[in-house]
Amino acid sequence: MDVANNWKDYEILDMANGEKLERWGNIILIRPDPQIIWKEKSFPEKWKNANARYNRSNTGGGNWNFIKPLPKSWQIKYKDLTFNIKPMGFKHTGIFPEQAVNWDWMMNKIRNSNREIKVLNLFAYTGGASVACLKAGASVCHVDSSKGMCEWAKENVASSGLRERPIRFLIDDVVKFVNREIRRGNKYDGIIMDPPSYGRGANGEVWKFEENIADLVELCMNVLSDKPLFFLINSYTTGISSQVLENLLRINIPKKVGGKFSHGELGLPMTNSKLILPCGIYGRWEE
Repeated sequence: MDVANNWKDYEILDMANGEKLERWGNIILIRPDPQIIWKEKSFPEKWKNANARYNRSNTGGGNWNFIKPLPKSWQIKYKDLTFNIKPMGFKHTGIFPEQAVNWDWMMNKIRNSNREIKVLNLFAYTGGASVACLKAGASVCHVDSSKGMCEWAKENVASSGLRERPIRFLIDDVVKFVNREIRRGNKYDGIIMDPPSYGRGANGEVWKFEENIADLVELCMNVLSDKPLFFLINSYTTGISSQVLENLLRINIPKKVGGKFSHGELGLPMTNSKLILPCGIYGRWEE
């Protein structure tokens, strides 16, 4: 497992009863997590310091219970990157901290390439990977079907001091966008995708991971440059193995390109503990 253990502004303080106690800067949140099936709290006293708790509804969704005053948004840093945190519907805060493992990997690849790198970030959300790639010196095309997520990503780019760097923000269905890029003849040296288990595009297009991911990976081969640097697939879809993601890349990446394939699981450590929370999976190809 690849553990995101370089954070200073984020940490898991405790985990029990289907919930994690997290510190985001100086704000402490309680959020649900289905992986936490044990009942005993390691540090019961720490739970009294929470600013807010996300409560799931039996009918789906849920709501935030604000225990102490909480700003509408605040900032946290990861190394030289700055992100705007906001408690939003369905328990999210705008950042998946375990993705720092992938940010570091991509930044190192870009910085060590000694050439201009163009990155395509699909299902790009609030732009954690976009900010990381920009910071490392790449140009980025950021694609997400949600206008709100693209606006949030712009905030993160600006907060990280990268407003003048080359990035395009596209509010679009990723499949339609990639097809247009194929017709335009545009190519990318790095491709990132973090597709949802289920979602809808900008015009109501339905996305189902198990049904659509293989076709999308195959389609993206048409916008991969002749000298690519990396291809990363992230997933939080229940029941999918990281080996499946590597298999998709092995099937599609041209053999003449060579390179290295890998897969794995992402995790977050709990402070003052040997417990690690599993958070997602990835498949990678790299030059």
